[in-house]
Amino acid sequence: MAFSIHGLSVSRGVVMGRAVLVGSSRRDVAHYFVEPEQVAVEIDRLRAGRNAVIEEIIRLQASIQQMGPKDTPQELRALLDVHLMLLKDEVLVEGVKQWVSERFYNAEWALTAQLEVLSRNFDDMEDPYLRERKADLEQIVERVLRAMQGVASPVLPGGPDRRRKPRKSDREAAEDDLILVAHDLSPADMLHFKQSAFSGFVTDVGGKTSHTAIVARSLDIPAVVGTRSASQLVRQDDWIIIDGDAGLVIVDPSPPIRAEYQRKQAQNLAERARLARLLHTPAVTRDGEVVELMANIEVPQDVSAALACGAVGVGLFRSEFLFMGRHGHLPDEEEQFAAYRRAVEDMHGLPVTIRTIDIGADKPLDGSQRDDAHLNPALGLRAIRWSLAEPAMFTTQLRAILRAAAFGQVHLLVPMLAHESQIQQTLAHLARARASLDRRGVAYGPVQLGAMIEIPAAALNLRPFLAHFDFLSLGTNDLIQYTLAVDRTDESVAHLYEPLHPAVLRLVAQTISQARKSGKGVAVCGEMAGDVAMTHLLLGLGLRNFSMHPSRILAVKEEVLRADTRVLAPWAAGVVAADHPEQAILLR
Repeated sequence: MAFSIHGLSVSRGVVMGRAVLVGSSRRDVAHYFVEPEQVAVEIDRLRAGRNAVIEEIIRLQASIQQMGPKDTPQELRALLDVHLMLLKDEVLVEGVKQWVSERFYNAEWALTAQLEVLSRNFDDMEDPYLRERKADLEQIVERVLRAMQGVASPVLPGGPDRRRKPRKSDREAAEDDLILVAHDLSPADMLHFKQSAFSGFVTDVGGKTSHTAIVARSLDIPAVVGTRSASQLVRQDDWIIIDGDAGLVIVDPSPPIRAEYQRKQAQNLAERARLARLLHTPAVTRDGEVVELMANIEVPQDVSAALACGAVGVGLFRSEFLFMGRHGHLPDEEEQFAAYRRAVEDMHGLPVTIRTIDIGADKPLDGSQRDDAHLNPALGLRAIRWSLAEPAMFTTQLRAILRAAAFGQVHLLVPMLAHESQIQQTLAHLARARASLDRRGVAYGPVQLGAMIEIPAAALNLRPFLAHFDFLSLGTNDLIQYTLAVDRTDESVAHLYEPLHPAVLRLVAQTISQARKSGKGVAVCGEMAGDVAMTHLLLGLGLRNFSMHPSRILAVKEEVLRADTRVLAPWAAGVVAADHPEQAILLR
């Protein structure tokens, strides 16, 4: 009998196939006491299991050096580093030894007991990104337990039979897809995912910023996470459907449901093929308005995907991804310069907008740091505030960006500005960076300087921004969050995160209007830019520069080609003035 499991949609697409179920090793852990003379033996068993996993990760790190960036996204490299760090963490190791030597637990029991202690610490963290890092700890414990039990990883060579075919009468298609169902998947598992026969995955845990979600999006794999109990409800070899668009898993679908989703799969393929024909079509509205569709990227390797989707530049290079997971060892000027230069050169003269590091109290550089002193870290020392508090780091980054500008068109974007004093300090740091390069005789190029408008105070006081900056970029994700006082990662209030709230739309409209009147460029680089339901509204408000995930560019381009801004402008003004903008949009 068919039933549905709801989770989080983290990677779009539809896939149907047979479930390959991977249970948790922690469910099979034996609990018993050991004799005092067996303590050393248990600790040796633990050490051997941990060392085996460390060696496996080191081998994986070595192997991915020879793979292309398409097969090994930068996120996976960073996640392997995180797992290696956790495996070597003395808090974990010494805690487990204490359970064995003082309580006389067997090694497996001691390992899971220490996991529970550390998990509670993660659960108490306010920041949702850090809370989700608990999954990394669970993943390495899972791998150590598997090593101690002699069980292979679910997607590594030697794991379950991933290419087993179900009964032929159960499917009309020529070949069956296999879908992995697990409590969680580690980065090492994900690294081999693309080389396996799996076409999608479902996990019990994870959120929109979890590692599994990040990697799923980077590999374009249909996935649903955070289902809570899928690995318990789904049985081995069950027929399942992943609807990545809706965050839905359908188990044992009836023939009519399967037929419906087969049609949806065909429609998705046809849609992709149809949009692909727009790749080389200029993004120009029916009334002749040229629109720039740009890409958001995290690492230089993302440039190839941006160009493949027809991006005319990089509207947002999130430089913080170069800094995260470094455990206190920040990238120096040369490493940053090499990364920025690669992105600039690979864009072949198209503009690259590099945002200075957007990290701080709510997004520590590595998971070992925690801000216990402040109730609202998202309102604390982050983004430009953090950069100004770390002048040496900030000047180093500015020098690297300026140097990269000698190799192509670079725009420099500063996040979370709100005060004129911050603007003056930023300009002073930029002048010092240039002077430092002059003294060293190092070549650098010109940059256009931009400010992110993501705090309501900035949107309501644009005069100093328009006086000092060449362009503005609306970061709608934070602008919505701060305007409505809603943490969009908090499930209990996520329904209040509303891009069409009248206050949000008026701030967006005001920013676009004032920038255009001043002759300054203005872009939207938040999720709103890639939402086709918002494209005509933004065009009507005067926006001509959109920056989004590369996968959204062609769909947005199609909406641009259909648009007539002469018709959209008065309609958009009416939507912004309405008390219920969502109804005004639906009535169009």
